[in-house]
Amino acid sequence: MKTYRTPDHRFEGLPDWPFAPHYTELTSGLRIHHVDEGPRTARPVLMMHGEPSWSYLYRKMIGPVVEAGYRVLAPDLPGFGRSDKPLSRSDFTYAAMVAWMREWVEAVDLKGAILVCQDWGSLIGLRVLAEVPDRFSAVVLSNGGLPAGQTPPRAFVKWRKFAKWSPVFPIGGIVQRASRRALSDAEVAAYDAPFPVRKAKAGARMLPSLVPMGENVAVPDQQRAWGVLEHWDKPFRCCFSDKDPITRGGHNRFIDRVPGARDQSHGLLRGGHFIQEDDPDGFVAHILDVAEQVDAKG
Repeated sequence: MKTYRTPDHRFEGLPDWPFAPHYTELTSGLRIHHVDEGPRTARPVLMMHGEPSWSYLYRKMIGPVVEAGYRVLAPDLPGFGRSDKPLSRSDFTYAAMVAWMREWVEAVDLKGAILVCQDWGSLIGLRVLAEVPDRFSAVVLSNGGLPAGQTPPRAFVKWRKFAKWSPVFPIGGIVQRASRRALSDAEVAAYDAPFPVRKAKAGARMLPSLVPMGENVAVPDQQRAWGVLEHWDKPFRCCFSDKDPITRGGHNRFIDRVPGARDQSHGLLRGGHFIQEDDPDGFVAHILDVAEQVDAKG
């Protein structure tokens, strides 16, 4: 598998990004980057980004959660951020992404982690949780899901076609269009930073086609994961946004099917798809509320 590694200088001087890089090499040879802030003995909060963003998406949330006494880990998915980027679209499968990130979770030895996820961070994160549920203590989910063959929304069909066929694929511009807040030029450039060459965008281009809506090879794996979630009685909090045309209403599937979601104070955040840009404070408030519940149970 041929990969691309973004030069370190691309990540220098990014706005609101003071975090030191940490790396883990998988058995495949892929190097995975993650942010690791806060006391190593504190409860871990795992913040998983989606597509086509990277851990920079959580820059406004990492500090407040660490200040509240927790350890925050924010990895870059393979193909994104400072992590290695396979160069062929065929290298990217849903099963491979799950396997790579499960190996990373086990390598850093997460225990009692609170999974915070959005977009592909939830598609991968919830699958990893279903495979190693004892490593997790709670879930806080926004603007994501675990699709298992349902009909895709029209907005997603358009997005999938764009990702596959558009001659240009401006990562920073895509994040801006899916956020309600106006990003600065420097922030847009920070989202572009991991992708200085066209070939580095293979994962960002491919992942929309892998979402298991309609007939898809991943549907049986999704159904098995749902089987685990249907017995998950630890806290499961949904805090979706009010202006995301792709995931709107998706929280109901979890509230209806996950036991741990039934007694939670689910919330509605204000913003678009990338809610971390639009309402980071609201997202953090839900994380800390759930963390307090977990800590109270010991």
